[in-house]
Amino acid sequence: MKIIVFLAEGFEEVEAITVIDYLRRVGVDVDTVSITEQNEVEGAHSIKVIADLLIDDIKQEDYDGLVIPGGMPGATNLRDEKKVIDIVKKMNGGNKLIAAICAGPIVLEKAGVISGKKVTSYPGFDKELLSANYTEEKVIKDGNIITSRGPALAVDFAIEIVGYLLCDKRAEALKKDILYKI
Repeated sequence: MKIIVFLAEGFEEVEAITVIDYLRRVGVDVDTVSITEQNEVEGAHSIKVIADLLIDDIKQEDYDGLVIPGGMPGATNLRDEKKVIDIVKKMNGGNKLIAAICAGPIVLEKAGVISGKKVTSYPGFDKELLSANYTEEKVIKDGNIITSRGPALAVDFAIEIVGYLLCDKRAEALKKDILYKI
């Protein structure tokens, strides 16, 4: 199991790092991928992260899915990168995991992969998700698409991804390990 987490200047650090950490805890191979020409990517709150790979170094067919963190201008930078849009379209065509949180679903809208799908996002971005069936649920899975609302829900988002990729039993074990509900 191998997943891409895209990183663009201005990404929401909590959303990206939580998913990376929790997926790696359960044995999922995660590659952080910078969409710039540099491995160092600065998040929305001035935290710098060194990405594993650059977007030009990956082959989308090597992956089982991708994650789009939110944050601004991170989400718009991802949305405006043609290579990201092409990868999202191809992965969706292969029914692979497409997950986005916060403002991230705007990338999915531009890629045309959420038409008629039930999705959520950070408040206000619903106005940009016109092809989807928008809801304000915390985390939503509709087929191979998982979306969530924002930073406070990064843990729930990551757990939903674990359940989708592995199984509910592994997601429940992760919840126990991280003291999700004590």
